[in-house]
Amino acid sequence: MAEQSVEELGGPISVLTRQKGDHVRLNELLEELQAASDVEQQRVLLRIYRLVFPHAFAEESVLWPVMRRVLPDGEELTLQVEQEHQEVNELVTRLERLPQGSPERAPVLDRLVEVLREDVRDEEDELFPRLQNLVSRGRLQLLGLAWEGVRRVAPTRAHPIVARRPPGNVVAALPLSLLDRLRDAVDARRYSGTGALRGVLAPISGVLTKASHAVEHLPMMRRGEDPSTRYEGRAPGFPWATAAGAAAALAAFALLRRRR
Repeated sequence: MAEQSVEELGGPISVLTRQKGDHVRLNELLEELQAASDVEQQRVLLRIYRLVFPHAFAEESVLWPVMRRVLPDGEELTLQVEQEHQEVNELVTRLERLPQGSPERAPVLDRLVEVLREDVRDEEDELFPRLQNLVSRGRLQLLGLAWEGVRRVAPTRAHPIVARRPPGNVVAALPLSLLDRLRDAVDARRYSGTGALRGVLAPISGVLTKASHAVEHLPMMRRGEDPSTRYEGRAPGFPWATAAGAAAALAAFALLRRRR
């Protein structure tokens, strides 16, 4: 697939062309991540998350159900990729719990890069050529439109609890996407701001993170899950104390700015 032109892949709006574009961009970001300093690392990771998680969510919601219908071994092939997606979710969740500078971060990051590259190879070398041989150009374009539509409203962060299949992942899309995109906006300012701003925004990001993890533990979010991709974790309550602390920090920061 990597060697085919846009026309061969079904045109600009084909799902294969869109997939290839994302894969090229991911490769660039992974190379940037491996060359990044500790300070730059979080900013690059945030860009990777915003690319990878909506991309995978749209695959699981739109493409894999089609492949399970049209390929005789579609169940086996898509399950393998879902397991890779699940490992990415678990690795990122683990990474976010490790403090910057921790010696445990390097092997987790290395494995994350490895799994992401494996996922791209499996899709481009195995799944998508098979789909291309069985589905018409027009169908590839319709799938591209549907995939792009889902990607634009999909969650942008790791959610290992949520099912990798409908209906659970579809139910999870709206609430988790709203929380994730709020967190993206906060973290973008946090990693590019001053020390004072980071101190204010860090607890707010923490509240959004814990709130999204509380949402993903709702039973309806796990419907349709294959047992091999199930992640067991204790359901957290809503972080009221952290939320109150974040609100107080934000109010104090706003007061200081007003006095200046």
